Amino acid sequence: MITQEVVVEKILAHLNHRMTEAELVRWAEDALVMVAESDEDVPNEEAIMDVLAYLGAGDSPGFPLSWSVLSEFLARFGVKVQVVTTAA
Repeated sequence: MITQEVVVEKILAHLNHRMTEAELVRWAEDALVMVAESDEDVPNEEAIMDVLAYLGAGDSPGFPLSWSVLSEFLARFGVKVQVVTTAA
């Protein structure tokens, strides 16, 4: 089941360079279909569908997957993002 926690996990994986933008877009497209076709009641389903639809269009002009956009999605799910840097 695709929950908001799963969506948050995938966005954070992308922001932390554990998932490429192309992988995130592909995952979101697949996840959107799964949620749309599911009969299960998913808490916060409307927000999940909105975010997945945007992420799935992330490879199209006009749908940038910028830090600003992704952090707004995380905030929508109650996640506050904090940047931590480390030396290479």
